[in-house]
Amino acid sequence: MKRPSELEKYLPLTEATYYILLALVKPLHGYGIMQRVEEISAGMVKLGPGTLYGALSNLQNEGLIEMIREGDRRKIYLLTDKGKRVLKNQVKRLELMLSNSMQLVNYPK
Repeated sequence: MKRPSELEKYLPLTEATYYILLALVKPLHGYGIMQRVEEISAGMVKLGPGTLYGALSNLQNEGLIEMIREGDRRKIYLLTDKGKRVLKNQVKRLELMLSNSMQLVNYPK
C-alpha cells in the first residue's frame, strides 16, 4: 500500500479552504479574503468571520499560509511555498475530476 506524501494528507481540500488558499496567492487581510473568495467563487462561497478566522489559524498552524505583517489592527496573510504545492495538487485533482466527467457524461468541450 502506497504511503501518502506529506502534501496528500491535506487533500481533498474543503471548498472554503480551497478558495482561501486561492485568494492568498496575493497578500490579503481577513476582510479582503472574504471579499476575494466571494468574487472568485462567483458568489457561491461566502465566508463568515468565525469560519474564516478558524481556517486561517489552522492553515497557519499547518504552514500553508503565513502572516507577513500586521498593522492598523489588520493581519496580512500570504500563501507559503508548501501552501502553493498543496493548492497545485488540489487543482490537478479537480482537473482530473472535470476530465473524467466530460468523458463519461459526453459533454462537449
